[in-house]
Parts: sequence; structure tokens; C-alpha cells
Amino acid sequence: MATPQFSRPGAVDLSAFRTSKPTQSAGRGAYVVEVTGEESLRVDVVDRSLSVVVLLSIWSPDMPGSVEINSTLSLLADEFAGRFLLATLDAQAHADLVSLLGIPSVPLVVAALRGQLAPLIQDPLPEAEMRTLVQQILQAAAASGITGTAEPTPSAEPSEAAEPLEPPARYPAAEDALMRGDHDEAIRQYEAALNASPGDEEAVEGLARANLLRRTSGVDAAAARKAADEAPADIEAQLLAADIDLLQADVDAAFDRLLSLVRRTTDTDRDAARRHLLDIFMVVGEADPRVGKARRALMAALY
Repeated sequence: MATPQFSRPGAVDLSAFRTSKPTQSAGRGAYVVEVTGEESLRVDVVDRSLSVVVLLSIWSPDMPGSVEINSTLSLLADEFAGRFLLATLDAQAHADLVSLLGIPSVPLVVAALRGQLAPLIQDPLPEAEMRTLVQQILQAAAASGITGTAEPTPSAEPSEAAEPLEPPARYPAAEDALMRGDHDEAIRQYEAALNASPGDEEAVEGLARANLLRRTSGVDAAAARKAADEAPADIEAQLLAADIDLLQADVDAAFDRLLSLVRRTTDTDRDAARRHLLDIFMVVGEADPRVGKARRALMAALY
């Protein structure tokens, strides 16, 4: 087991168990449009759904789960080369539209087919599971005669001379706050970054890391593990112990603990374990092969 590394008081370097992220390509997000008002809703969602499958994601920048949904669907929209269009609606910025649509809660993804909206999911799904869901929607749409393909959005089309887009550099204010042990300020900074740049991977992962550090601040690691060992049915104790495992760079132990919890619980307890696992996936990073393996194990446990 690797030990955590400290660069300044109160700061834990979690990069020891992460692999480097791939460079973001210019083509990512080529089939994503932002709904900015009633006219945009009509043109980009309702009208376009007459010939192309449109998935409308109603999200909020202060909800990491909804950011994860957008990120996954954006990747799949590129993978499917426009066989569906992803439309995003920021519930904070456009509360009037959310009210107009009668959205019960956020996040929510709905499918738009021939102007009709059908709710799909409210929580993040593993990429493989989301891909299967998209395939099922496309098959149903094809059976109804909706087989069109969306064109890449103009802002997403790279020119031959354009330099590859790179993810933003580190967020100094957030990182400095983490170094000081000011987790609340770091979270505010990362949330502001996501508000300005929704779906930004570095900000999403930074926010997950800051939340992890806040959850474990002042926690006695040995006592937390002992409590979890003595009370295997105590959900909160198990979640905290998984955080400690992760904080001490024992990624496999953290994943195994939460997967075991998913397998042996039901209802709200199972959902809490699943959500916690998805959250620490963001801390470790999608480039780490252990995340892909754990996602497959999670899908098998759930279904």
C-alpha cells in the first residue's frame, strides 16, 4: 500500500495512484448544443427531434453527477457521429425553462422524439451502460422512422490549421485552497470553474478530490477502519472507510469495499454506495484502468 504524500500542511497529493489523462481533442463535443431560451428549445430540441434523436440533459453545475452525465453523453455523441444530438439546459441559468417544461428534479435526461419528451435517467450511468441505452433509443427511433444524422455544430468543427484544444491549466485558487486545507473554498472555486466551463474534466476531478478531503478532514484513519470492520451493516462507516482507503492510495481496497456494499445492500443503502463509488471514480480518473474494471463490476452487481 502506498502512503499519502504531503507537499504542504493539510494537502494530500492523490496523483500517486492516477495515470495521466489523455489530451482533449478538438472534435470532442461536436454534437452538443446549449439550450439558451425558448426559441433555442423549440429550434434545437423540438424541431430537430422531428428527424434526429435529441437527448436533452437538464443539469446544474453544482451537481457533479449531472456534469458526469453530460461528459459521458458528449463522448457518446461523438462516438455515434451525430446519430443523436445532445442538448444541454443549465437549470440554474434557465430556471424559467425548467419550470415551463415541468421538470420535477435535476439532473434529468429526456429523449426528444418527434417533439415529444420522454424521461430517461436521473443519475449517472457507467459509460458502457449509457452506450447500451443510447443504442436502444436509436433502435426505437429508427422503428418510428427517425433516422437522421446531426451535423457537427459550427463552433466544434476544427480547421486544418487549428491547434489542438487542450484542457485548461490547473486552477491556482482552488489548488492553493486545498494546500491550505481550506476545503470549502476549494469546492467553491471548482464549482465556479464548472459554472464557467461545464464538464471540464480537471474541474470535475478537482471538485471530487476537494469533497473527498473535506469528508476525511480530522478523521482518525485507524478508528474509521475499525468502526467499519466492527459494523459491516453501517453504511456511513463503510463509505468513510472507503474514503480512507482511497486517501491512502489503496484504490483496489476502496473499490472492493464499495462494490461489496452494492452487492449486499438494497434500496437507499445500495444507491448511496453506488453514488459514492461513482464519486471516487472521478477522483482516481477515467484514464486509470482500475476504474474501467470497477465500472464493469458495478454494472454486473447492479444488473
